[in-house]
Amino acid sequence: MTESPDHILIASILIPLVAGALMLFYGETQRRVIAVVSTVAQFIVALELVDMASHHTTSIGLYLLGDWPPPFAIVLVLDRLSALMVLLTSVLALSAVVFAMARWDRRGQHFHSLFQFLLMGLNGAFLTGDLFNLFVFFEVLLAASYGLALHGSGTLRVRAGLHYIAMNLAASLLFLIGVSLIYGVTGTLNMADLAVRVPLVAAEQQPLLAAGAAVLGIAFLVKAAMWPLCFWLPITYGAAPPPAAAVFVVLSKVGVYVVLRISSLAFGTAAAQMTGFGAEVLLWGGLATLVFGTVGVLASQGLGRLASCSVLVSSGTLLAVIGISGLGGGSAMIAAALFYLVISTVAISALFLMVELIERGESELAAILTVTAEAYGLGDDDLGEAELRSAGSGPGVPGATTVLGFCFLTCALLIAGVPPLAGFLGKFAMLSAVLSFDDLGKRDIPLIGIAFTAVVIISGLAALIALVREGTRTFWAAEEEELPSVPLVELVPVIVLLALTLGASVKAGPVMDYMEATATSLYHPHVYVRGVLGAETMPEAGK
Repeated sequence: MTESPDHILIASILIPLVAGALMLFYGETQRRVIAVVSTVAQFIVALELVDMASHHTTSIGLYLLGDWPPPFAIVLVLDRLSALMVLLTSVLALSAVVFAMARWDRRGQHFHSLFQFLLMGLNGAFLTGDLFNLFVFFEVLLAASYGLALHGSGTLRVRAGLHYIAMNLAASLLFLIGVSLIYGVTGTLNMADLAVRVPLVAAEQQPLLAAGAAVLGIAFLVKAAMWPLCFWLPITYGAAPPPAAAVFVVLSKVGVYVVLRISSLAFGTAAAQMTGFGAEVLLWGGLATLVFGTVGVLASQGLGRLASCSVLVSSGTLLAVIGISGLGGGSAMIAAALFYLVISTVAISALFLMVELIERGESELAAILTVTAEAYGLGDDDLGEAELRSAGSGPGVPGATTVLGFCFLTCALLIAGVPPLAGFLGKFAMLSAVLSFDDLGKRDIPLIGIAFTAVVIISGLAALIALVREGTRTFWAAEEEELPSVPLVELVPVIVLLALTLGASVKAGPVMDYMEATATSLYHPHVYVRGVLGAETMPEAGK
């Protein structure tokens, strides 16, 4: 894959960039067409990237911008992990774009342009091979997410959006400080070059390197919503428009992705004296996030708040597993965590899309039961009830309540981890790997494994209780309420996302094989390092 430039890598960034810019010059209908074409094209490109990564186990894909040699080049790198995250993003994006066309893209200006710029930043963050351009793409996706979080109306949405902006601006400042410290010590920001230079850092410089890594880690953990840095997430995601919130779920996984990528390269097996750096912080911080999210799920009095707290549970689980693996665990933990990452992200995104569909026709009795939901921005909407009922475009779906109920049940089983669905398979694989890990010579890992298992099981039980409570209140207690018509364009994205998780349940073997190969490549980053640093520029014309 490194013998010639892989131009398809840059397509994942150029397509949303060009589409987002073109939309500014056209009307509503044309913007919708461009949005669908762009998102479908990104999905096709993502499938091709996964296929490329799957068939090349001893090399990586590279694109050298400006044809400068690494580590000086701005380089895009494709491996199994980055291909997986780009595909996950494109799947959520396509579902959200179709869902938004029912009415949400008309609630404010430039929804589709902001959405495409968000995708550009996400794809760039997953594909970039150096920390500085990671910062650039971070800022692109954050700037777009600010607009999407504020899209529409309502004072709660504005207040939550301002909190979100302030928190991320502080994280960006920490990002710059951490990057500056690391560059001052190592003289490079290329991730592959860091894997080579970190082991060579002099002993007197290692404290400064550790300080830079810690500051950088805080910036990533803010995005990953690790406790106590997660207070902004429930209110922001709960107040955001449903199609934006559905894609925001993967934003929290950007922090998890970067922690996994940097720890495997700069502070992994290639850097012996830094191995396990920050692992205990990730472990205990992840467990605290898991507990905090579980309490939030049980205390939630609205479906949007419940979905937001489920994001915290997902992030906490992943961070804890990464922390345990950093203490000396095997690649099986990371493989299971990646499987769980995909399934939980898709399931929670589908739940966010269903939030407004379910609550659109709630009765007054249901409103009384959720009297405190207004504090979380769930009822702050300037559209009247009549407009809400008629805002959807397209014919209503017969038996929409039945379809929604079935989709909600599937989401509940996935998030809670009930067998035999993929949510259970991901949790079972993680718990099996953690409990089988034994490193008695260093730490009491079995005790950590038992504690992690107990918290994960309790979190699943809490999610099941909370979701059953919400389902009963919505689909059973309000049986006499006439629910509004649900357009097909709003139901199809939810059904497709849940169908993908069901497909992952049936084809769990091949999916897990991909995850295991991905985890193995992370534990043996020499292919990544050799591929990036050994890249050659294009020969000059005539030579």
